[in-house]
Amino acid sequence: MHKPDTKPKAKNIKGTLLRVLGYANKEKVLLSWVLFMVIASSVFSLIGPYLLGVAVDDVIAGTNKERFLLLLFGIIIVFLLQSAALFFQNNWMIGIAQEIVFRMRNQLFKKLHMLPISFFQKRQHGELMSRLTNDMENVSRTLNSAIIQVVTSTLTIVGTIAMMLWLSPLLTVLTLTIVPVMFAGLKWITNRTGKFFKEQQKTLGDMNGFIEETLSGQKIVKMYSQERKVIDQFAEKNDALKESNYWAQTYSGFIPKLMNMLNNVSFAIIVGIGGILAIKGSVSIGVIVTFTTYSRQFTRPLNDLANQFNMILSAVAGAERVFQIVDEKEEQEDEGKAVSIDRLHGEIVFDQVGFSYDEGLATLRDVSFQARAGETVALVGPTGAGKTTVISLLARFYDSNQGTIWIDGRDSKEITRDSLRKQMGFVLQDSILFESTVRENIRFGRLAATDEEVIQAAKEANAHDFIMKLPNGYDTVLNGEGAGISHGQRQLLSIARALLADPALLILDEATSSIDTITEMKIIEALERLMKGRTTFVIAHRLNTIQNADLIVVLKDGQVIEKGSNKELLKQNGFYADLVRTQQQKAIM
Repeated sequence: MHKPDTKPKAKNIKGTLLRVLGYANKEKVLLSWVLFMVIASSVFSLIGPYLLGVAVDDVIAGTNKERFLLLLFGIIIVFLLQSAALFFQNNWMIGIAQEIVFRMRNQLFKKLHMLPISFFQKRQHGELMSRLTNDMENVSRTLNSAIIQVVTSTLTIVGTIAMMLWLSPLLTVLTLTIVPVMFAGLKWITNRTGKFFKEQQKTLGDMNGFIEETLSGQKIVKMYSQERKVIDQFAEKNDALKESNYWAQTYSGFIPKLMNMLNNVSFAIIVGIGGILAIKGSVSIGVIVTFTTYSRQFTRPLNDLANQFNMILSAVAGAERVFQIVDEKEEQEDEGKAVSIDRLHGEIVFDQVGFSYDEGLATLRDVSFQARAGETVALVGPTGAGKTTVISLLARFYDSNQGTIWIDGRDSKEITRDSLRKQMGFVLQDSILFESTVRENIRFGRLAATDEEVIQAAKEANAHDFIMKLPNGYDTVLNGEGAGISHGQRQLLSIARALLADPALLILDEATSSIDTITEMKIIEALERLMKGRTTFVIAHRLNTIQNADLIVVLKDGQVIEKGSNKELLKQNGFYADLVRTQQQKAIM
């Protein structure tokens, strides 16, 4: 196997950990109790071996039976108290950890809904899901055990060294000779594991993103018989994940092996040198017994620290990926003079509007047209002409770089995004439904709507009849974006949702495409009800559907090249007329 290309290791371990623990600000009292229990369990872990050594010396010295039994009873009590302290600290810490992760996950999910559309267009959905699930779970596992283990191990190491020095400075110095070797080995290992854990999280996110895309696009995969291609692509990503996992686990696996070896060396030193000192009478047998226990307690926490450090590195890598999203710049705030509107009349004016997604590459240039209240405006043009961009600017998913969009005589930037979008209804080519009941999917247009209003909207959308034929009517649960009902039926539900929202502005993106004739008639009838009295923008691909539009705006290469009614544009015998003739010829063929 070859080492994979690695990314830089976690940039700020201390800062990230402190930021994670900052989510526990409401649990300070319980954290104090956890710390108290950690200290108590560490103290008891030191008292137990000491009492055991005293008991051994008493046996050898032939001390009275009552004193020996008292020591045994004391040892039992100490170990029981240590167990109780461990139980409470672990139990309480799990609760704190879950509360931290709960708040982090809530903040991350909330943040995702505060980000601009451009953010999601540049990232795989599956990769974002990986941050909400895998990375958060990684943080959860570490908080449950690693953080408290680090504190416990540190206290145990300090206390153990203090007790060892008190019992025998010489044996302590001999025991500690392995520490430089131990730290040198750990430094060599951990310098490498951080990089590999970072790469592991990245490759896992990439693979999740690919899986999500492939599964959601199964129809396309099968239509073009590309199963072998996506299987091969998955194999490459799976291989990358396997390699990153391999190197992360390989290097981290060196730690327990190194610690066990050094632990055995330490044990041999204590027994060998301690035996000589005992023969000379410099130390008692009980001290040697206590030392062997302490040496185990000294190297085991070091081993735990090394192992937990690997977990922490992995969790920090995950937490940093979470905080990358949390720290993303949110959708631009409304200008200070922006006002909230209750109801639009629907007069829209694009005045020499220009826009670029990327600097230096204009998507729209000097786009100008006017839509009066209640009119229907059709946007026509080849793919990439800028039709969707016009709608995105109208909804303020982006703000124009040049010119002004006037809404009811007011600059659109002076209207809050939230109030503007509440005035807009969308019926898209691909209807988006959620895993919920038919009733709640329609109610998504206006959450305060009553059941009667939902049913009325469905009737106006010509959706009521097919809904009543579903197994549970309006309480039928739709699965996976409306799986189980036809494309046309999903469109009818989208229209019902828009009707319920009662928008002032309506956006239709080829809402009748890929629909059978009978269903298309139902959709057109429903759309006519929906469009009545509303300013409507239609992104048209089939030109026969927009012949009655009040205004047709023809876009090409981001510019308006023609505009007028269907009759006016046909008279001009320009680009639009050519498009109409081309589509008519294809229809005849």
